[in-house]
Order: sequence, then C-alpha cells, then structure tokens
Amino acid sequence: MRRLYFATLSTPSASSGRSVASRAQASNLVGVSSAFLASPDFNERPLRLSIHGVREMNPGFFRKLGGARNAGEAARIFEEYMEVLFGLDEEQRMRPGPDGRRRYRASYRRLLEGWAFDSNGPEGAVLKGWVESRFGLFPTYHKRPIERFSSPTWVTYVEEKMASRFHNNAIQMQLDLLYEFAQWSLDRASGRGKRHRTLYRGVEGFEENQILERRGKGSALVLLNNLVSFTTEREVAEQFGSWILTARIPLAKILFFRELLPHHVLQSEAEHLVIGGAFEVEIGRP
Repeated sequence: MRRLYFATLSTPSASSGRSVASRAQASNLVGVSSAFLASPDFNERPLRLSIHGVREMNPGFFRKLGGARNAGEAARIFEEYMEVLFGLDEEQRMRPGPDGRRRYRASYRRLLEGWAFDSNGPEGAVLKGWVESRFGLFPTYHKRPIERFSSPTWVTYVEEKMASRFHNNAIQMQLDLLYEFAQWSLDRASGRGKRHRTLYRGVEGFEENQILERRGKGSALVLLNNLVSFTTEREVAEQFGSWILTARIPLAKILFFRELLPHHVLQSEAEHLVIGGAFEVEIGRP
C-alpha cells in the first residue's frame, strides 16, 4: 500500500525529470523552500543554509570563533559558550530552585545521548521536531511509519517532541547554535570547494527509508526520514543492516559529526546526524 503524504509537492528529479513526492510544509527558518530542500535537486546542487537570526543574535560568539587557531579551540569556545548561556555546567545543573528542588535542565548533550540509545525515543522526537520547525520537513518515521496526521504514530511523535522535560531550557535555540557551529566548522574545514561528504547507512529494510524510484542496478531514489544517522565508515554501517545505502550528503544537511566536539556518545561509530529528504543512493550488500 502506498503511503499517504502530508503534502505532495511536485519536484523535478535531478536525473530523470520525473516528479518526486516529498513531505514538507510551506514555512521554515532557512530562507529556501521546503519543497526544494526535500528534493534531490538540492542534494545534488546544495546551497549554504543558515537559520534565521542565530548568527545575528550571537555576534560575540562567532567573532570569538573566528579567532580560533584550530578545531579543538573552536570546540572549547562552543562548549564554554553553551555552558554559560544555558547553564549546562555541573554546578548550575545541580543547583536547586527556590523551592529547594533540583530542576531537570534540558541540553543538546542529553538529546545526543538519547538519540545514540534510541533514535525513536523521546529525545529523537525532539530532534526530529527541531528539523520540522527549522527546515519544514516532516518526519516520515517514528517507531513506525507516519502515514497521516491523525494516526496514533503521529500523535505519539507529537506528544514526545513536546514533552515539557525537554523544553525548559531553550532547547530549540541550543540546537540552532549546534547546527550553526557545525556549519561554521564544515565551512572552515572544506573552504568553498567541497560541498558533499560520502556517507554510509546500514538498514535491515526499507520501512523507514522508502524507495521512491528504482534507477537501475544498485541505485534508487530514496526518501529518508527528516533526521537520520550515517557514518563515514562503511565497516560500521555493515554492522547495522543487511543493506548499505551510500549517499553524497550536502554539508548543509549535516547537524552533527564526529569531529565537531571532543567528547560525545556518537564518536565511536563516526556518526553523522543528517537532515533528510529524497536522495539518490547506491544500495549494496555488506
């Protein structure tokens, strides 16, 4: 049975000229249409993206980044800025409120930890909700395929992404800064030449990663969830599924990558968090 799409947007495929149905909404905060962001055209010829207002509201932070001598110093500047701005250091996190009770302080670090444990858990829902609000791309999967707004799966996703325990510390702004820091770091590392990374994803089947069109032997147009994990190492991807997706990922669609910060739970698997849409991929066996 074909899945129902929340919004069907006809977007020319980069290679065939045929239309691709993508899940997207009309508005976002990056100044490029969501339909274009969801299309293989964007993935083949990406534009630089920036979340509206983030760099303008944090000019001192980005000026200080500009003086960083290396990636390690830039990461330290980012972590210190986040600790001060959002109270993420240990002393502030454990400080009791006026009633003497300790408050759970949401942080991007806890979301990354939750994603590493289960991308379909509550932390994963918050991250997918951030992509939805900033880039206008609806999730296509959360625990199971999301087929319509009124489905129990959609309701579960909405309940989890809106959970108050994750929205008490400007978590959306934290993720905005994480994305902008990732983009700053990728630009600095790659200059103005390279705009893609070749990444790998291991899958057991295509329930979460829907094949929209077969291109030929070993290649297809695949609709990825609005946020998915990839890795730079094919050997790691082989541990996660019977099929390996190989894709050229635009740097503009990378929220997080292994080298961005020195200590994090996604490090051992060379994991990248990638904003989804329709991608031309190679499909192979381990």
